[in-house]
Amino acid sequence: MKGYKEITIDLKSTPKQREKLAIMELNSFFNPRDFNIDLKDQKMTLNLRALDVQQFTLIKNTVEADLETENQSLLTSIEESIYSIKNYGIKNGKRVFVDFDSERKVKNRALKEGRRGKYFYATNSKYIDQNTDFPESFQNQIICGDSQQMLEKLPNNCVDLVFTSPPYNFGLDYEGGEDDHNWDIYFKKLFRTLDECIRVLKFGGRLIINVQPLFSDYIPSHHMISQHLMRRKLIWKGEVLWEKNNYNWEFIEIFCKGEMKKSGEKDLIDISADEFKEWVVAKWSVAPERNMKKYDHPAMFPEKLVERVLKLFSYKNDVILDPFNGAGTTTSVAQKLDRRFLGIDISEQYCETARSRLD
Repeated sequence: MKGYKEITIDLKSTPKQREKLAIMELNSFFNPRDFNIDLKDQKMTLNLRALDVQQFTLIKNTVEADLETENQSLLTSIEESIYSIKNYGIKNGKRVFVDFDSERKVKNRALKEGRRGKYFYATNSKYIDQNTDFPESFQNQIICGDSQQMLEKLPNNCVDLVFTSPPYNFGLDYEGGEDDHNWDIYFKKLFRTLDECIRVLKFGGRLIINVQPLFSDYIPSHHMISQHLMRRKLIWKGEVLWEKNNYNWEFIEIFCKGEMKKSGEKDLIDISADEFKEWVVAKWSVAPERNMKKYDHPAMFPEKLVERVLKLFSYKNDVILDPFNGAGTTTSVAQKLDRRFLGIDISEQYCETARSRLD
């Protein structure tokens, strides 16, 4: 059928009337433009355009419950055939099987990329491809202190991923510190801390920053931070627009040190195929943190945001650093996802909260 991905299933015998009714009932739950089953003699054809596979399984189980045990294999074979498809996209929670990769193709892509020069700004970085073990005395710790000073105690190239959201300098009521510094002073202090993050980051590691510009001051914080990291010859990997579903948005800037590829064991990957396809996009719609009053912190990102970052850009057992750990969302999620971690914050109150969130 034109415009569909077709899967043909050859049946051993002509379906019984009860099986035909089951197929008719299954078809009735779905828009035929997205998914339908064509049954003719001993051949069954699945026509797929877009399908919520979790919904399909629930409906299939409902229909199957009315069938005798000997007839369940027909619906099971349909389900197994759908799940066997590995090449698909994700849109609005559905697997998309047609035209999901129909972007315009570039001929001789590799040759043209070579002419342009990838990440020319990060060449001749002089970063050393020799990583070191993370000190055991810092593993899985929440430390109260100045981030720059604490990071100076760590060796070079020992952290797999830095994920943080520095104080925005909006004038928020953080415990233990002011949030309305002169912008020049603010950025100089922030950049010194980020330079330490770069130093302790492994070759091939990721430095990821969540930040929001201050529109009223005309300060594009995300651009200024990105420019600094590019001057330090980190490779810009991408930017995600975090849509917070409350008429507000923030940015997530993603950088690599030394090279784009991060080495790791395949069996330590914990992101599913569906999660990968759904999250490798330029915009994430994730609701903001709802428990800021509970943790007495004015600016927190939600656990779902951290989960996406950690699963996409790190492996299990990797070392995760948050130099502005606040109430401890990064460290809490890192522990839940079987990562090692180090959280640093200037506020003892926030550090105590962060420790209380650990198992």
